[in-house]
Amino acid sequence: MRSITGVLGGFGRLGGTGTTVRRTLAASPIQPTGSEAPVRAAPHGVPSAALRAALAQAGEDVPLPAAVVDLDAVRANADLLVARAHGRPIRVATKSVRCRAILDEALARPGFAGLMAYSVAEAHWLAGRGHDDILVAYPSVDAAALRALAADPAACARVTIMADDPAHLAMAQRAWADAGSRPDAPIRVCVDVDASLRVGRVHLGARRSPLRTPAGVARAAGVVAGAPGLLLAGLMFYDAQIAGLPDASAAVRAVKRASDRDLRTRRRADVDAVAAELDRLGAPPLRFVNGGGSGSLHVTGADDALTELAAGSGLYAPTSFDAYRGWSPRPALYVVLPVVRRPAPGFATVFGGGYVASGAAGASRLPTPVWPPGLRLIGSEGAGEVQTPLRAAGAPPAIGEAVWFRPTKAGEPLERFDRVWLVEGGRVTGSAPTYRGEGRCFG
Repeated sequence: MRSITGVLGGFGRLGGTGTTVRRTLAASPIQPTGSEAPVRAAPHGVPSAALRAALAQAGEDVPLPAAVVDLDAVRANADLLVARAHGRPIRVATKSVRCRAILDEALARPGFAGLMAYSVAEAHWLAGRGHDDILVAYPSVDAAALRALAADPAACARVTIMADDPAHLAMAQRAWADAGSRPDAPIRVCVDVDASLRVGRVHLGARRSPLRTPAGVARAAGVVAGAPGLLLAGLMFYDAQIAGLPDASAAVRAVKRASDRDLRTRRRADVDAVAAELDRLGAPPLRFVNGGGSGSLHVTGADDALTELAAGSGLYAPTSFDAYRGWSPRPALYVVLPVVRRPAPGFATVFGGGYVASGAAGASRLPTPVWPPGLRLIGSEGAGEVQTPLRAAGAPPAIGEAVWFRPTKAGEPLERFDRVWLVEGGRVTGSAPTYRGEGRCFG
């Protein structure tokens, strides 16, 4: 695996192209009118003076809009994730990172092992670039991608696909048969298990797998183990209601504790049932049992039923991580946009901004302006497709000045940038291509 240093070794001089902007710290000539509505206090995650100075020093070599990654913060967050994992190895979730240089940076550190991809085509691509242990976290009905994987014995040994339905297995078997039916190159399969919390008729958590009972999970595992062309490799339990839910209230924290207790019991029962079924069939034992996410490593890592964990977004710590208790990852990803208009006293308009996160639609999905202080989105316009007006508490930033935003999540905004600019040790050290910058789009 290459390190960031390796990736940047041949980069040489910063070579930005495109629109250049002036990044001035000068006060705006337009003074506040005093009639604007009050704005909220400066949010958490204000970029440090060193980070801002590094970008200002790079000047026109870093054209705006730009995605900026604080590598020192990424490394600190990686260490924090490992410290919370109770010694369990962490797979890096690619959907939340979408930049191979950052993936490699994490994998080069102790405590990380393997990738968790989000599509078969992506996993196959990563396998072709040296990654040797890739779990696809979601089932796929991409017949072409499955056929391409099945036809590549080396990739079959590196990639594990996800299944929770006989239809998934049928498609994988068809792909394997079409590829020539090589017994020494089966398609590896992981069975996804429902890890949601049920309280009466209330469902808390993601709507994922229909497999929930030990008998059902063992039956599914037995089907995979006995299917020609397939090899059962593992089980996965994703606890979205713990990992992805901020500790917003006492009620939420109580639900998360209850879910953790429920899952520890169910996971052990499921794993034991599958082990007994594989033993009965004379099939190889499970290679891994995966669980958790960035927000739940502290509890999933303590469960002996799991052999490994998963995390990705915690490396960047977007605003969705601001309300967790017990840990404080450092914001590491910013979107920096230039002011292009000042439509009225007390307002500034930046180019870009509509980098909205997935999830239930609402204000919590929008990016947050964090520098200069005192800026906020306007309720009637929000974050715009190509421009975003901001209301300023004081003097609005000047045309050409940089406005720093933090996204709610990392995956979606990084699909809008072809590279991330890397800052470490108080200076911009280069850039690294995102998936998009490498000409890759996996949906």
